[in-house]
Amino acid sequence: METRTVFFREPFKAALEREEVREPGPGEVLVESLYSLISTGTELTAYTGDFPQGSAWASYVKYPFKAGYSSVGRVVRVGEGVERLAEGDVVVCDAPHTELYVWKADRVVKVPPGVDPMEASFHTLGGGVMNCVRVSGVKLGESVVVVGAGLLGQLAVQFARLSGGFPVISVDLADFRLELARKSGADLTVNPKCADVFEAVRSATGGRMADVVFEVTGDPQVLAQAIKLARRMGRFIVLSSPRGPSTLDFHDEVNSPSRVIIGTHFYTLHPDAETLHYPWTWTRDREIFLGMLSAGRVSVRHLISHVYPFDEAPEAYAMLYERRHECMGVLFKYE
Repeated sequence: METRTVFFREPFKAALEREEVREPGPGEVLVESLYSLISTGTELTAYTGDFPQGSAWASYVKYPFKAGYSSVGRVVRVGEGVERLAEGDVVVCDAPHTELYVWKADRVVKVPPGVDPMEASFHTLGGGVMNCVRVSGVKLGESVVVVGAGLLGQLAVQFARLSGGFPVISVDLADFRLELARKSGADLTVNPKCADVFEAVRSATGGRMADVVFEVTGDPQVLAQAIKLARRMGRFIVLSSPRGPSTLDFHDEVNSPSRVIIGTHFYTLHPDAETLHYPWTWTRDREIFLGMLSAGRVSVRHLISHVYPFDEAPEAYAMLYERRHECMGVLFKYE
């Protein structure tokens, strides 16, 4: 069997390349893709090569780079010993953008009946952001600022609100994104081109400033400004993966106000197995996210801006690079 997979051969060179697909072995399933979601921040960073040499980014992005990690598909064959899955089940996992793949059965999660596979494609970002908000410790009545209203920022607004954050304030330079943030549940939106963000947050919090600030832009220059939105002893959550070093006065912005900085990289936070003290594995959070979609507790339909046929994957990345601030959720649809 053959499949076509998205590869970045070098910066700005996306292509569909053919690979062989074997039969599923014991404990594995063969899945045909229905949809997959582009993780805009990660994949555009890899697509452009815009990261410092010698950084963790450079260790992760090795060309040719196989892109994608948020797939929805239908099981077409099950391997020996697989009991909880059957042919025809719709499932999600962190497979790349590819038409057909073999995956370990214990790493896929069934999509509940009634959940649109297009919406289920947000599972990796949804489960990841959910855990980041959990680790941030947002409590009922704590004020929250989310700096950056891309996909992660939109989900952070929703989960911060679900955790009891109030007010939840979204900050971004694009009015298109801020309009979507209001649909995601932001109580207040601020465009730095039109208003003083510091004054807007101070006014909305009664002069206290934010209890929790999420930085979700990935721009190293933003971090030093965003941390100032947190109150004394507030928490500053690095939810993005910044592309390069940042200059920060640790005395004035961290030590003196006793602010807490928390890094929340998706694949560092989730343990391999559930424990009594921390049961939040990738599988568990994917199940919770899909359950919340089914129950209407979270919404991503308004975040889908483009759906491309998989054949047009190279064109999708070129469009995203040129018009990133006009896009939100960009999906591939497989025939």
